[in-house]
Amino acid sequence: MSAPEITSRLPGERTTPSLGTAALGRRSTVITDRHRSNLAIVYVRQSSTQQIFDHQESRERQYALADYAATLGWPRERIEVIDDDQGRSGRTVEHRPGFQRLLAEVTLDHVGIVLGLEISRLSRSSKDWYHLLELCAVFGTLLADQDGIYDPNDANDRLLLGLKGTMSEVELSTMRNRLERGKLHKAQRGDLILTVPCGYLKLPTGEVILEPDEQARATVQLVLDKFAELGSYGKVYRYLTRHKICAGIRIHQGPRRGELVWRPVSRALLGRILHHPIYAGAYAYGRRQVDPKRTAACGGKVRMRSVPMSEWKVLQHDRFPAYIPWERYLANQQRLGSNRSWPEAPGVPRAGAALLPGLLVCGACGRRMHAGYRSKAKPYYECMRRKLEGSSCRGLGAAAVDDLVGQQVLRALEPAALELSLRAQLQIHQERERLHRQWQLRLERAAQTVQRAERQYHAVEPENRLVARTLEQRWEEALRAERAYQEEYDRFLQDQPRQLTDNEKAQIVVLASDIPKLWHAPETTAAERKEVVRLLVERVIVQVQADDERVGVEIAWRGGLTTKHEVIRSVARYESLGVYRQLLKRIRQLRRAGVTIARIAKQLNQEGYRTPRSRKGYTSTSVRKLLSRCRQKAKMSRAQRPQPK
Repeated sequence: MSAPEITSRLPGERTTPSLGTAALGRRSTVITDRHRSNLAIVYVRQSSTQQIFDHQESRERQYALADYAATLGWPRERIEVIDDDQGRSGRTVEHRPGFQRLLAEVTLDHVGIVLGLEISRLSRSSKDWYHLLELCAVFGTLLADQDGIYDPNDANDRLLLGLKGTMSEVELSTMRNRLERGKLHKAQRGDLILTVPCGYLKLPTGEVILEPDEQARATVQLVLDKFAELGSYGKVYRYLTRHKICAGIRIHQGPRRGELVWRPVSRALLGRILHHPIYAGAYAYGRRQVDPKRTAACGGKVRMRSVPMSEWKVLQHDRFPAYIPWERYLANQQRLGSNRSWPEAPGVPRAGAALLPGLLVCGACGRRMHAGYRSKAKPYYECMRRKLEGSSCRGLGAAAVDDLVGQQVLRALEPAALELSLRAQLQIHQERERLHRQWQLRLERAAQTVQRAERQYHAVEPENRLVARTLEQRWEEALRAERAYQEEYDRFLQDQPRQLTDNEKAQIVVLASDIPKLWHAPETTAAERKEVVRLLVERVIVQVQADDERVGVEIAWRGGLTTKHEVIRSVARYESLGVYRQLLKRIRQLRRAGVTIARIAKQLNQEGYRTPRSRKGYTSTSVRKLLSRCRQKAKMSRAQRPQPK
């Protein structure tokens, strides 16, 4: 005996009795006892927290599906409501524990029917929707929404469910596009401003102004000025840490929203200050975009990536008050890019002894030459193509080419000795003024805190000792903090007086007048020498031959000037000397003339013959080795001659 047929209708569904089961807006299916013996799962979901509070009628309609399942014949104890996904988007199955639990129950053959207000509540992704549809078809689970009840194994129902799933996905795409286009339209006017970085303040009217707090503005300006001076993200960060510079940051969320707090400058905050175009007065939208690959790899968690300026969706100049001009911002971005350790960028000057990492180029293939350290005292330049691809490009020791470039740089700096001394005095004076200004602002803020605590203490009623004791304690803490700042400032004044003394000025002039002495001074670090070279030299091209110790060097100076030079490199063998054959011929000639070995060594040194590595010149031992080679070569040549018959 077949199971009775039940015509089912959800609450609010319109019916047309004269059209029967084929009527539009009405669905019928066969619900058997097997379905009723399993669970009836009501899936409840709303996309955002705002919908949960603002769209309460939709939430009530979804929970009311439990009553509808009871009218279809399911016992109350066999009806289960899954609402774990409240406030979660249906765009993907990731981070939706409720939907994953639903799939698990269907796979375990525990579910007779799944009820949702509409298909979009279950999923807005065709991939996830068809996955659920296939599972329901395999395990004989029915699906129901506000339009009817569907059997996934029925061809017509399956077609209708597929169309509804596609429409739900398209609806999500349409809503997202509508919102994105609205955001883009607002951004194109320059009005889409959610938050502003430190150094700026957004008024309730939407206008963006400079931070009213003078110390907060001075800190941002100090960061930008120090980067222009030091040219390195890491150097600026270490400078700020060493001098305990704090930044004024506005809290954007919570009960203290809008309050100015002081925190040490972190690496992330420093990066935002150096990269954000608002500090140049520009409005930009679309600087970071969603990275689909990283998002998929992170399980659906949105990951962003920075895009080049040419791909920004909106860029408007002179939109906000600026700390630096736009040209300086572009120069900062270029410097930050060149500081990265990429094949196309020279990187930051480091502490290695080699002078030209990032600037030296192989003349044979055009690749950059890498500085290696076979020993701490003897750096070596090697072509990256040979290192990676095994090409025939040759390397050379760093000493010869570094000495040449260093001498040329010192010659270029000699005419500017007086200007350098004056500029050094000015920079030192400006640096001390900036630091003293920071200390004055700290002391002024500490004094304000003390005065505020004092006023609060005197304003309390004398008999209210419970409050008075707390305010007195705060007043004492503020006084201790002010005293600590003052003592630290006194120590700073002792180490770095505000004005340069006459002795310090004289030392600066002496050092600037003798630039080579300053260059070779032990206090001058390798990174500082590299920084000076990069200010003057754009790149250095070397032509290294396998069988020649002479190396052609071409120095491309900043400004377009190019100079050509030649240096002698150390080689591994005598055969690599360009005058090797001439050297052997000369030794044989002197020996045939009856010259002693010691005299031959002296004669070779006088005539300018060089050894492969040693700078001491030829000795009796090296001459004997070369004579031995001459004899072996002569024996081999005689052995190769044809014998008379």
